[in-house]
Amino acid sequence: MSDTSPTMTAIVCHGPKDYRVDQVRRPRAGDDEMVIKITACGICASDCKCWSGAPMFWTGQNPWVKAPVIPGHEFFGVVDELGEGAAEHFGVELGDRVIAEQIVPCDKCRFCRSGKYWMCEVHNIFGFQRQVAEGGMAEYMRIPKTARVHRIPEGVSLDDAAIIEPMACAIHTVNRGDIQLDDVVVIAGAGPLGLMMTQIARLKTPRKLVVIDMVPERLELAKGFGADVVINPKTEDPLEVVHGLTEGYGCDVYIETTGVPAGVVQGLDLVRRLGRFVEFSVFGQETSADWSIIGDRKELDVRGAHLGPYCYPIAIDLFARGLITSKGIVTHSYGLRDWDTAILKAYGIESVKVLLRPGYGADKAGTA
Repeated sequence: MSDTSPTMTAIVCHGPKDYRVDQVRRPRAGDDEMVIKITACGICASDCKCWSGAPMFWTGQNPWVKAPVIPGHEFFGVVDELGEGAAEHFGVELGDRVIAEQIVPCDKCRFCRSGKYWMCEVHNIFGFQRQVAEGGMAEYMRIPKTARVHRIPEGVSLDDAAIIEPMACAIHTVNRGDIQLDDVVVIAGAGPLGLMMTQIARLKTPRKLVVIDMVPERLELAKGFGADVVINPKTEDPLEVVHGLTEGYGCDVYIETTGVPAGVVQGLDLVRRLGRFVEFSVFGQETSADWSIIGDRKELDVRGAHLGPYCYPIAIDLFARGLITSKGIVTHSYGLRDWDTAILKAYGIESVKVLLRPGYGADKAGTA
């Protein structure tokens, strides 16, 4: 007998630079599960690095990606189907706009049981492991019962809703910096996350907020989002500028979001003794640095930042109140069938945030 199950269009990752627009089986909701109709899904820097073949995703005894898998973790959509008990379990109704956090916790390990679910030992992330947590680059998506789900008010625009996930990451990262009113804060990297962190850091009202990037257009956006000083390393010496702002001591907080080794080495130079170094980036290669700077020379407080735990409601509220925005960050939208164009655009530096929107562009026109 032939399979007559409903199908949908999806991007399917088969391997590095082998992502295909396929017809796949449409998901169904089991008990305490739901299916959402995807409104938009952003292409993350980690998606670009995974697509390009960065070793951390593909090598080792237990590679992070379990292909074939539908990628995408920066998604939101509308509740389309509710399994038995799901409405009560998630606190949602059919037609609600919702977002699920990027991690699907196991709810059994020591981290999940102690409330630190974002560090779940199993660590299934939407868009990287098939069956457990397939992603949002599709028309529909199944939300497992252990997912953390949040409703999105109708007043939040489509573009704003599409960056709730990375904005939650930005909030968590900035919070890890423990910014004080008299701090000089440096954010390295004015890509999508750096620009979101700039907005959040400005809400903390530090004494000076400095953003470093090599793309002039991004630095202009950073100024518009509240940066007091912007530095292009092609034309200025960041160490000279930061020392000029701090009587030669260095910045109090350095947030690294470039994703390149030079950003790490730069930060160890710029941050003052007893300063706070916050690392957010996903790197495509290993980084080498003089580790003695952290201990013997400066006694730095080095903090990692992973995902956006407990920050989705904050991001949604800030968007709803108009205190943060996607304007200038979301730059392009494409249909699923335009994947090849979309990933190249996201991989370049002239765009900031690229969205995939089922039914948009070539999808709507019905062309390949």
